[in-house]
Amino acid sequence: MLLIGVPAGYLVISANQSRNSGKDKEAKYSATGLSEGWPSKVQRRLYQVPVPHPADRVAYYETNNWRTSRLYVQFRTSDAGLDAFLTGVGVNREDLEPGKITVSTRDQSITGWDFKGRGPWWGLVHTQKNPAPSQDIVVNLSVPASPMVYVVSRTVP
Repeated sequence: MLLIGVPAGYLVISANQSRNSGKDKEAKYSATGLSEGWPSKVQRRLYQVPVPHPADRVAYYETNNWRTSRLYVQFRTSDAGLDAFLTGVGVNREDLEPGKITVSTRDQSITGWDFKGRGPWWGLVHTQKNPAPSQDIVVNLSVPASPMVYVVSRTVP
């Protein structure tokens, strides 16, 4: 009796775990906009988006097609966190230009980002040679101690 019951029990548990895993993956890959949470370490490394600690209001979305892959990330951080992020990308605060919105209208519509609200808004485009990703970065400094950062990082195969 045990020789049949124990393996059957494991089979039922395994089937449920497999089905739940599939549902989690389906939800992840069927997302059509920003999802709350941190991008994976692999995504952050691949797209060179070093989300700093501390950070909150973190959300991301990844798109892939045969021409371009993009990772959209937003987060709120501290003043020091902004500097750490910019250094990690390979730029510094002096590279930010006042009033420059570098995220395209197309990318804004995908994410639901609206850069018409309270600012000041600062932006920069960090272009790198293939295969390294390029980033469009917009920062809202309406609360200087807690800047909100918006990044579109794209790679071209």
